Amino acid sequence: MKKQSLKILGLALVATVGFTACNGLGKLVKNADKITYKVTPDPIEMHGDSIVTVSISGTYPAKLFPKKAVVTVTPVIKYNGGEKALKPVTLVGEKVVETKGQKIAFKTGGSFSHTTDKIAYTPEMKNATLELRATGAVKSKTKDLPAKKVADGTMVTSLLVKADDKSIIGKDNFQKIVPQSTTANIFFVINQSQVRGTEMNSTEMKSFKQYVTEGIANPNVIFKNMNVSAYASPDGELSRNADLAENRAKEGMKAMMSVFKDKKTKLDAGKEESFYNKVTTAEDWDGFKKAMEASSIADKALILRVLEMYPDGEVREKEIKNLAATYKEVADKILPQLRRSVMTLNVDLKSRTDEEITALVSSDPTKLSVEEILYAATLTTDLNKKLEIYKKAESQYAADWRTSNNVGCVYLMQNKLNDAEAQFKKADGASANNPIIKNNLAICARWKGDRKAAMDMLKGATAAGSDVNYNMGIIEIQNGNYAAAVAGFGTANTFNSALAKLMNGNPEAAMSTIDNSNEKDAALSFYLKAVAGARQGKTDVVTNNLKVAIQKDAALKQMAKDDAEFIKLRDNADFKALVN
Repeated sequence: MKKQSLKILGLALVATVGFTACNGLGKLVKNADKITYKVTPDPIEMHGDSIVTVSISGTYPAKLFPKKAVVTVTPVIKYNGGEKALKPVTLVGEKVVETKGQKIAFKTGGSFSHTTDKIAYTPEMKNATLELRATGAVKSKTKDLPAKKVADGTMVTSLLVKADDKSIIGKDNFQKIVPQSTTANIFFVINQSQVRGTEMNSTEMKSFKQYVTEGIANPNVIFKNMNVSAYASPDGELSRNADLAENRAKEGMKAMMSVFKDKKTKLDAGKEESFYNKVTTAEDWDGFKKAMEASSIADKALILRVLEMYPDGEVREKEIKNLAATYKEVADKILPQLRRSVMTLNVDLKSRTDEEITALVSSDPTKLSVEEILYAATLTTDLNKKLEIYKKAESQYAADWRTSNNVGCVYLMQNKLNDAEAQFKKADGASANNPIIKNNLAICARWKGDRKAAMDMLKGATAAGSDVNYNMGIIEIQNGNYAAAVAGFGTANTFNSALAKLMNGNPEAAMSTIDNSNEKDAALSFYLKAVAGARQGKTDVVTNNLKVAIQKDAALKQMAKDDAEFIKLRDNADFKALVN
């Protein structure tokens, strides 16, 4: 009985082995090393927070793929602490009809192609491998092919992006020299150019003289010149009016010179003719039109249209005289106001000196204008002092959005994100939809990880200037949109601009940008140049720049050792000497 059982078992084993051999799975497993694969990219890459899609192609040699087999090939990313299976591909033998998949012929062999899906990147995937796991099945029988490593990973160079977002300070409008001017009018009797005493004692002239007196006493006032613009009304003859306007200019200038001669002063300019610029208008037609338009004369629009029909000056003079005879307001109010000399004194007012402002912002900032306090903050590079000054500005001028905004900018520089955001929101309350404030709030959003909200705000802040585009460039690097990042950075020579060019496939431009930047001596800049060298296949560029980078920052040794950018150099003696 026992011998019979063993005989039956033996027959069963023979049958099983025979079936396996017959279905071809055994041969497939035994010759799995003859299957060739190509993966693009290799090493695999991370862009925009995801491992990018990987293209896999494979070739089965002739007389290997079973005619009735279904083979499922699953790409798997393996990393320290875990693994992630990607979308599989199904391959079928030439006699399989019930299962869909890419056909592989038995006699001639065949090829397949497959594109994986994107998966979210995690830091553990930096040191990873991509392997293919295949399972063959013929009806209910299955066999696993040996797993095969086909690529390394992961290139994560885009993660080197720096948080050098450009916050925007609300600029002061402080001027060291402030141009000022004051004006007085001298009116004349019709057809006369004599300056009357009543004109020199008018309320307007008294105020003008007081301005001159105070200016002479103020060492911060610099007298520049005086413009004397003299006019005649358009109701007289042109030739007479030309002489009249010229004489009124001369007499007005003499009257002003007498004002300066009365003053005991070091200022002699006002006593000299060269101080004055004379301009005359023989017929003040423009002044007449403006006065008429501002008058209460019922038919003024019609009158002006009729007068404009007479390009001939003499005819128009006659018509204006007729108007004066008809309309009392023209004779008594409009025409007399056109017979004048307009005296405009131009001066420069020197503001407080930097030393005076710095002293006052510490001792008594209440004496300073908002422009002076905001300017005071620009006179120091100490962030704590800047913050103190901007807080004083905010305390005195809370309604001015720049004060709260600028406090927020200093907090950003100090990496106090929540404090900065609170200040920007305060500034937004004082000046809604301000593009500068939107830009600064966008930085807060990005730092908090909300790139979408940040980009939306930046798109509404472009009026604030090129800094906004730069900040968009940072987000575009993070999103994996490298061409857009390059465009956003424009002509800026910064590390991030170089990184964008490198990721966009232009390592030469990346190296040039670094070499022309203020960051060219930073350890990470040399590291980026080493990566650019690796992408160009220039081993000497890699080792020369890595050497300097590691000398400046020892932590970069381990980073380079693990970096998939340098996979092809891991057996290079010079590279190994640097990273081991």
